[in-house]
Amino acid sequence: MTPSQHAAACGSGLILLVSAPSGAGKTSVVRELMRRDTRLRMGISHTTRTARGSEREGHDYYFVSKREFNDMQAEGDFLECAEVFGHMYGTSSRMIDEFLAQDTDVILEIDWQGAAQLRAKGYADASVFILPPNFESLASRLKCRGSDTQGVIEARLRAARDEIARYEDYDYLLVNEDFDQAVETLGDIVRAERNRTGKVRTRRSNLLYALFDPKEAG
Repeated sequence: MTPSQHAAACGSGLILLVSAPSGAGKTSVVRELMRRDTRLRMGISHTTRTARGSEREGHDYYFVSKREFNDMQAEGDFLECAEVFGHMYGTSSRMIDEFLAQDTDVILEIDWQGAAQLRAKGYADASVFILPPNFESLASRLKCRGSDTQGVIEARLRAARDEIARYEDYDYLLVNEDFDQAVETLGDIVRAERNRTGKVRTRRSNLLYALFDPKEAG
C-alpha cells in the first residue's frame, strides 16, 4: 500500500508511533495515557524473546518462537520487523488493518528501525521520540527494573546513543523529566493529531456536507 492509498484507507483512525532508548520510560508513559484516554488502543507486537516479570501474552506482546516468527515473516504477515538486542519484533499487518477498518486510534511502541519502515509505507500519522532527562537516568532505570543482566544493560546503554541520534526523524520530541507532564504532553499530541483537517473531514463528513448545502444555508 502506498502512502496515498493508506491515507485513503485509514479513515479517521490515528496511528501514532512512539520510540525511545531503553530506560527512557516509554512504556510507563504510554500505558498511563491509555488509562486516561480510553479511545486509545495499544498495537501489540510479536516477539521472539521471553516474557519479563509481569508481562502477559496478548497484553504486552505476542510471544512466539523463532520458527513461528520466521514463518509469519515469510508469509508477509508483518508490516515491519526488526532485530533488537538479539530478538525479533514485528507488527502484524492484520492487526493494523483491523484497527483502520474500525477507525481506531492506535499507539505503537516501536524501535526506530520499525518506525522507519512504517513511515516509508505511509503507516504513521505522527511519530514521537521520548528522551530521558539525562544519560545517567537510563542506567538507573535499566538496573532498577531487574530484568536484564549487566552485559545486556551495558549493550543497551551503548546502543542508546545511536538511537537518540535518530530523534530528528520524528515529528515530536518529548523529554520524560516529569512523568505526569510527559503523559500530558503525549496526550496533547494525540488530541492535536485527532483534529487535523483530514481526520475531522472524515469523521465529521455529514456536518461538513450540511454546512455547505445551499438548502441548509438558506
